[in-house]
Amino acid sequence: MKTLSVGLLGFGLAGSVFHAPLIRCEPRLRLSAVASSRVDDIRRAAPEAAAVASPDAIIGDPTIDLVVIATPNTSHAPLARAALLAGKHVVIDKPMATTAAEADELIDLAKRQGRLLSVFHNRRWDNDFLTLRACLENGEVGRPYHYEAHFDRFRPQIKPGWREQGLAGSGVLFDLGAHLIDQALTLFGMPDRILADVGAQRPGALVDDWFHLVLGYGPMRAILHCGTVVCRPGPRFQLHGDGGSFLKHGMDGQEAALRAGQIPGGPDWGLDDPAQHGVLAKADGGERRVETLAGDYPAFYRGVAAAILDGAPLPVTPESARDVLTVLETVRKAAGVAG
Repeated sequence: MKTLSVGLLGFGLAGSVFHAPLIRCEPRLRLSAVASSRVDDIRRAAPEAAAVASPDAIIGDPTIDLVVIATPNTSHAPLARAALLAGKHVVIDKPMATTAAEADELIDLAKRQGRLLSVFHNRRWDNDFLTLRACLENGEVGRPYHYEAHFDRFRPQIKPGWREQGLAGSGVLFDLGAHLIDQALTLFGMPDRILADVGAQRPGALVDDWFHLVLGYGPMRAILHCGTVVCRPGPRFQLHGDGGSFLKHGMDGQEAALRAGQIPGGPDWGLDDPAQHGVLAKADGGERRVETLAGDYPAFYRGVAAAILDGAPLPVTPESARDVLTVLETVRKAAGVAG
């Protein structure tokens, strides 16, 4: 079986919790090297991978087939550009870049280089989102008129790290908002209008920690909301149509499992607590619980391997990731948020 040699740039939260475990569980990928100063962490988590100090060492290594970029957002575009110019296939952690113009440049460069470029929008494979998508596509709620997705959490204290600093691509809009926007675009495509309110609520916050977005699709509205000081969240998803309503509480557990060191892809991977199964209320008065489909983060790298080795479609196209940035830029303008 042919395998691809993978070099991972960065071993912080994204690299160590998400990318490294998911790469290692895909049989057609081989994690060969990680660029990070966290040498001991790399040796414990991925002893088969060489720990190197500089991204340049991986980008310039002729034995590396695929470069995965899991570094701070401001470095995504420069590192992806260097890797593509070196002839590597590239995966970038979301968001793809800090501007849509940077994303377009990378898309054009990947085409010129004949390399594949994808973006890790993993929450397309959340168990709750997969279940809602199936309800929508199966016509369970009829014609949809109201979609609502929340990414609320209780974090009243500002945490150290670049995500809380006044940098391009920092703040919850680019972090959690990128997930919610990508999910909405996956379901409904690009909106025809956007209303937005973005703000910083916590004392001392340097970047946005709250947003409320309304994406318009003709008569339908998609509401995307994030709060950072929410002790008891309401429904994670709501979908209302002329045939019924679907409501789902709770959060997909794959991130928590990865943080706990569980191995992805086992028989219980991505399963939901039955107490958190969604409710489908039909317009005719009937109501039933909807068993949550299994979440499947491993699908992303399974799809990347298939795209490179078999010519299969990419699991996330760079154009769809660019569209997320286009919406993010529109949101900032609509909310009056400076560049």
